[in-house]
Amino acid sequence: MLYLAHKMKSIQTPSYAIHFNALAYASLVAYLKENNFSKIIILVDENTHEHCLPHFLSQIQFETSFEIIEIPQGEVHKTIATCMEVWRSLSDLSADRKSLLINLGGGVVTDLGGFVASTFKRGIKFVNVPTSLLAMVDASVGGKTGVDLDLSKNQIGTITFADMVLIDPEFLDTLPKNELRSGFAEMLKHGLIRDQSYWSKLRNLGALTLNDLDGLIHHSVAIKNEVVTEDPTEMGIRKILNFGHTLGHAIETYCLDHDHVSTLLHGEAIAIGMILEGYLSSKLCGLSQEELKQIKTTFYAMYPSVVFNKQSIKEIIGLMQSDKKNSHGRVNFVLLNSIGQCQMDVAVDEALILEAFEYYSA
Repeated sequence: MLYLAHKMKSIQTPSYAIHFNALAYASLVAYLKENNFSKIIILVDENTHEHCLPHFLSQIQFETSFEIIEIPQGEVHKTIATCMEVWRSLSDLSADRKSLLINLGGGVVTDLGGFVASTFKRGIKFVNVPTSLLAMVDASVGGKTGVDLDLSKNQIGTITFADMVLIDPEFLDTLPKNELRSGFAEMLKHGLIRDQSYWSKLRNLGALTLNDLDGLIHHSVAIKNEVVTEDPTEMGIRKILNFGHTLGHAIETYCLDHDHVSTLLHGEAIAIGMILEGYLSSKLCGLSQEELKQIKTTFYAMYPSVVFNKQSIKEIIGLMQSDKKNSHGRVNFVLLNSIGQCQMDVAVDEALILEAFEYYSA
């Protein structure tokens, strides 16, 4: 397949660079030569070991030998127990503070691998090579690392920046359609919170082709980087990246924990969260009815709808109480004044959340 993004410019953040396509591999080769690492270890899961590692190795010739650590695939394995296995493996491989960890995978691999690297021997260098659309536009950019604690997402982690992020859309050839759609939800979010014309462009795309995706991924990464650069530690403006996530994360967790409910991918849960939080925005922050309808019809057309009964809604609201963005016992929402404009730290009554679920189901 032909890709247009070989011309994509690298995006420079204050701490590291994000490189695209052929330039990504050339940059990694130069970086390895400069640093003379004692050991190179590649972290993969079962899927990326089989489907992505061969392509990665075909693009880069390592001058020294490298090791591979494989973890089980999926969010259910994004735990301290998995970290323990990886830390032990690093130790067994005699990794030292001059070793490099390359995280080749989706958001679970880049989040967990970044956390493992940031804590092993008080911190070793790591490079993220995201292989899913979600990881390319979201998880691998911005320095958040971490794992889940019981049923609460990303409760344990650090903000530690990779030395570089390498984005190669060729990996997306291996992704199932629902995984592409999951990542696309975060791109739609970038438009909703920061760039109305980008939102319009995304929602009016016909069939999503990989050639379209090249430029769109670059645009999404640029938006996220702009926000993170303004506020690396999420004390202020970076919170806007959480639009749709306060309820979305709770829905995702609820579905993971209940066998009778279909498990939702991250983006599928966040899509529901954005409809719900769009409704809250219309009630509390002046989002127009026309824009609310646009949000609902866009996400309804692209993502599976879920039936929530009273009990499930009650449990989802309970799960929201442990959201890591809460403070002083208060659940804080990021809501929209209009598409492209956000308001942070909005308190919402439970009665209004119940109304939002009614709106979603109607």
